[in-house]
Amino acid sequence: MKTLRILLCTASLLLFFSASSARSQQAVAFPSGDATAQGILYLPHGAGPHPALIVIHEWWGLNDWIKQQAAGYAAKGYVTLAVDLYRGKVAATPDLAHELSRGLPQDQGVRDLTAALAYLQGRKDVKRNRIGAVGWCMGGGYALQLAIAAPALRAVAINYGSLATDKSALAQIRAAVLGNFGGQDQGIPPAAVHAFEAAMQSLGKPVDAKIYPLAGHAFENPNNAGGYRAQDAADALARVDRFLASQLEP
Repeated sequence: MKTLRILLCTASLLLFFSASSARSQQAVAFPSGDATAQGILYLPHGAGPHPALIVIHEWWGLNDWIKQQAAGYAAKGYVTLAVDLYRGKVAATPDLAHELSRGLPQDQGVRDLTAALAYLQGRKDVKRNRIGAVGWCMGGGYALQLAIAAPALRAVAINYGSLATDKSALAQIRAAVLGNFGGQDQGIPPAAVHAFEAAMQSLGKPVDAKIYPLAGHAFENPNNAGGYRAQDAADALARVDRFLASQLEP
């Protein structure tokens, strides 16, 4: 009987903590030029105002893994908006992902992301001067493009995203920048990372890039069966957590 009481008590505690850690989420739409952009908004507990985060998906689209990342950031206290750059489409194969990513005009993607920033800035539960962005793969490249287009952005975390080195573009950035890259990534090789760092440093821009020597592209995503590296992924994501906390939280 004593054992049963302990089990029931433990189960009750688990249910309590599970319920208390739940975060609300809702589909949202917001104007983007003459069109309408969309995404999923994840809210932390409390009225706020809270720091906010724009989450930008890989070339697969706004799939379950990206949604999990967004929900996780909300659990850490950020009003989190996972933007759906494909507006409802999600790829299950590399061929379709390639088609969707190639079919997304960069100016449209950046416009949707700047519209997402404006949407968050207009919310009463958001600290307007504490908004950042994080992206993976294609989304990492778009995170950097958002930083160039939106000087109000405070922090950007790039996970193996394409990099710019044009100083006239990088000069527009006001956000602190953190990057995580794979040393075996053929698309974004270490030389490209070093060139980006050098360009940022020459402009006096805060940048912190780390290269994981044995990692390839998309090493943080456990769905990448051939390239996921658990220890490197844990370290990279912890770096992002510390970076965002230092830049976005009081």
